[in-house]
This record gives sequence, C-alpha cells and structure tokens, in this order.
Amino acid sequence: MSVLVIGGDKITRLQSLLVTLGATKMHHWDSRRNSTSHKELPQNTDMVIMMIDFLKHNSMDHFKRQAKKSNIPFLCVKGMSGCSECQIRQMVEGIQEKKCNASICKRNCT
Repeated sequence: MSVLVIGGDKITRLQSLLVTLGATKMHHWDSRRNSTSHKELPQNTDMVIMMIDFLKHNSMDHFKRQAKKSNIPFLCVKGMSGCSECQIRQMVEGIQEKKCNASICKRNCT
C-alpha cells in the first residue's frame, strides 16, 4: 500500500504505525513551501493523510479535490492522538478489505 502524508514535520510515529498496518511505500510532503500546494498526487497512491495542524487551507482543498477526482481515500487528522490512530487503522482496514473483495489479494477472506 502506498501512502502520501501531507503536512507535519516529524511523522516518525505515523510512519511506524503505517508500516505496522502494511504500508510499503510512503511519501511525505511537509507543505512548508508554496510550491507544494501545486503538486500532483503521485501515481499509484492508495491513501492520502493530511495533517491539518500544519497545512494551509488552500493546500488542503487542492489535495482533497485531487484525491476525490482520482477516487483515492483521504483522511484529515489533527496530530497523532489515539483517536487519529484509530481513524487511520479503520481507513487502512477498509482499503485492504475493498482490495480483497475485489479479488486482488490471494488471502482467504471470510
């Protein structure tokens, strides 16, 4: 699973959570430069997480529109509280379940 994290400076806690949940590829854009606001989402991105504490409104709107247009699930979280971790876990599990239901994975799902 490929995840794009937008916003935030230090995302080590989030990275370790995502690796635990099966993320194999991660991109992180800190969004400090204005040029970040005009980037296109990387191809083959399975999920976008926006750290809203550290993200400008225009940037968030831009990436939210791109994610919706590309049918990529996105999540806006504030910090890495226990609630944020729970939201991320639920989203990742939902993505994995959809892939499995679409017969993409080879595991025996019940």
